[in-house]
Amino acid sequence: MKKIILLLCLMIVITAGATAWAASGTVLTWEDCVRLAQQDQPSLVSSREKLKQAQDAKTITQSGIFPQINGSAGAQKSKAAGFDSQKSYSYGLNGSQLLFDGAKTMWNTAVANENIKNAQYNYEVTSSNVRLDLRLAFVNLLKAQESIKLTEDIAARRQQNLNLITLRYKAGLEHQGALMTAQADLAEAEFEVAQSKRDLQLAQRQLVKAIGLPAYVPIEVSGSFQVTGAMEAEPNFENLAATTPLLQSLIAQRESARYGLSSAQSNYLPQVFASGSVNRSADNWPPDQKQWSLGVNLSLPIFSGGSQVAGAARARSAYDQSKADERSGRDGVILTLVQTWTSFQDAAEQIAVQEKFLAAAQERAKIAESQYSIGLITFDNWIIIEDDLITTKKSYLNTQANTLITEANWLQAKGETLDEK
Repeated sequence: MKKIILLLCLMIVITAGATAWAASGTVLTWEDCVRLAQQDQPSLVSSREKLKQAQDAKTITQSGIFPQINGSAGAQKSKAAGFDSQKSYSYGLNGSQLLFDGAKTMWNTAVANENIKNAQYNYEVTSSNVRLDLRLAFVNLLKAQESIKLTEDIAARRQQNLNLITLRYKAGLEHQGALMTAQADLAEAEFEVAQSKRDLQLAQRQLVKAIGLPAYVPIEVSGSFQVTGAMEAEPNFENLAATTPLLQSLIAQRESARYGLSSAQSNYLPQVFASGSVNRSADNWPPDQKQWSLGVNLSLPIFSGGSQVAGAARARSAYDQSKADERSGRDGVILTLVQTWTSFQDAAEQIAVQEKFLAAAQERAKIAESQYSIGLITFDNWIIIEDDLITTKKSYLNTQANTLITEANWLQAKGETLDEK
C-alpha cells in the first residue's frame, strides 16, 4: 500500500511539474526535444535495459570457468521402534572446477560478446528510429504553427477581397456571382483557420508522445525550415551501408550464430571437472569427525537420443539463416539509402523552384489587385490570380516541411541517433 501511495504521489508531482513547465510559456527548440527524449523516452529505456540484460548474460556465462563452491550444514534426529532416538550433525564445503569442456564455455562467452554488440546496435537503431519519430513530430508541429499564421493571413486577405467586391457590387460594377464566390472563399478560409488550430493540438500530442512526456501539455516549438545538409555529390552507398547500426546488428547476429555452431559442436567432446569436499559430522555438536575427498570426474556423451545431432543441425541452420539475413539486410539498407538520398535531393532543389513561383505569384497578385480595383481586368481573371497566390503559399509551406521530413528520413537511413542531434 505504501508503494502504491508513493507511486501516485510521484505521478502527481511529475504531472504537476509538466503542467507548470507548459504554463511557464517555455518554447522548445529541437535540442530541447532531443534532450528530453534521451531521458525518459520509453523505447530508449527499454532498449537500454535489454543492453544491460545482455551484459549480465555474459557474466552468467563466464561464471562457468570459475570454481563453484557450496556450503552445507544439517542437523537430524531419528528414532526407530525399540531404540533410543539418535541425533546427527554435519557441515562442510564442496567445490568443483571445470578443467575442460571442449571450449564450450569459451564459445558461449563469444556468443555473449556478440549478443552485447547486437544489443548495443539495436539500441542505436532504436535511438535512430526515435530520432526520426521525434523529428517528424517536431516538423509537423512547426508546420502546424506556421499553418495557423498562413491561414489567418489568407482569411484576412479573403475578407479584404470580399469588402472590395461588396463595394463594387453595391455600385453596380460587379455581378452577384462574384459576390457569392467571394463569400464562399471567405467561408473556406475561416474553416481552414479552425482546421489548422485542431491540427495544431494533434501535432502537439504527437510531439508529446515522441518525447515521452508523462502527460499531455500544450507545447510550442521554435525552429526554421532551413536545410543545411543537402549534398551535391552522390555518396558511396555501399560503404555507407556498412556503417549503419542495422547492418552492424545483422553482422553481430551472424557472428553470434557462428560461435553458437562451434558451441553446439563442442557437445560431442568430454567434460572434465576437478572436485573436492571437506566435511565434519558426528552425533553431537560441534561435530568432530573430519572427512575430505579430492577427485577428477570425466563425462563423455555416448548417446542422448539424437539431441546433440539435432542441436548441431539447428545451430548450423541458424548460422546459414543469419548469413542470408545479413545479405538481404545489406541489400535493403543500400536501397533505402539510395531512395532517401534521392528524395532528399529532389525536395531540397524543389524549394528554390517554389520560391520563384511564390515570388511570381505575389507580384502577379499585386498587379492584378490594382488592375481589378480600377476595372482593367474582370473578376474571373483576378480571382484566378488570387487563388493561384494562395495555392502557391500553401505549396511553399508544404515543400519546406517536406524537405525537412525527407532530410530526417535520410539521416535515419544512415543510422544517425539522438546523440548526434
